[in-house]
Amino acid sequence: MSARDVAGRLRRERTGAGTPAQVAAARQVASLLLDYPDELPLDRLGLLRATVAPLPAELAGPLGRFLDHVETTPLAQQQTDYVETFDLRRRCCLYLTYYRYGDTRKRGMALLQFKHLYTRAGMELADGELPDHLAVVLEFTATGDVARGERLLHEHRAGLELLRLSLADRRSPYEHVLQAVCATLPPVAAADREAALLLAQQGPPSEDVGLDPYSAAPFAPPEFSSVPRAATPTGASA
Repeated sequence: MSARDVAGRLRRERTGAGTPAQVAAARQVASLLLDYPDELPLDRLGLLRATVAPLPAELAGPLGRFLDHVETTPLAQQQTDYVETFDLRRRCCLYLTYYRYGDTRKRGMALLQFKHLYTRAGMELADGELPDHLAVVLEFTATGDVARGERLLHEHRAGLELLRLSLADRRSPYEHVLQAVCATLPPVAAADREAALLLAQQGPPSEDVGLDPYSAAPFAPPEFSSVPRAATPTGASA
């Protein structure tokens, strides 16, 4: 089945997530919010709220709640929470291939495949970005190649579900962002739910090898894991 066939099937199966344009807008906002926090000027925050407001409730609700958190939480606290949540906890890893491949040779190959997809679509990664970071995948799906981006999200659905459940268990405000991301996808299939539970119990595969050319541990090193990215919703200024 081709990538376009997969994307078409996923769109047919999706319920209540809105039009393709609304789904793309939600994913692009989520991409920005999953990046390392920086200072959001009031006009930028207002633009994000304006982008989120007309979306269906299952997308606008959780994204709006996270924007409330951003607006009322000091930046230094946001940055500390981000590092403690995503850089120090295996079950809250934002690098999708880690859930499936762990520290094995297969993860290195998967990273190359991600980058190849981006290159074919004309998307260039910034220095220090790993291609499987969820924020990067969401941006690619929203603004690059929708069909191939949908396929990536679908292939890593079990990891996304474990991430969502782990954030909910921690009562992290980032749970709201993952709730919106998962609402853009079809309901979790039984096989993916079982895979997420198995991951929670056993963890991903492990193998003491390098991951050249992306030498990445379970969490990418600091120079990768907390690098701000220029991701803006459609119509936003840089």
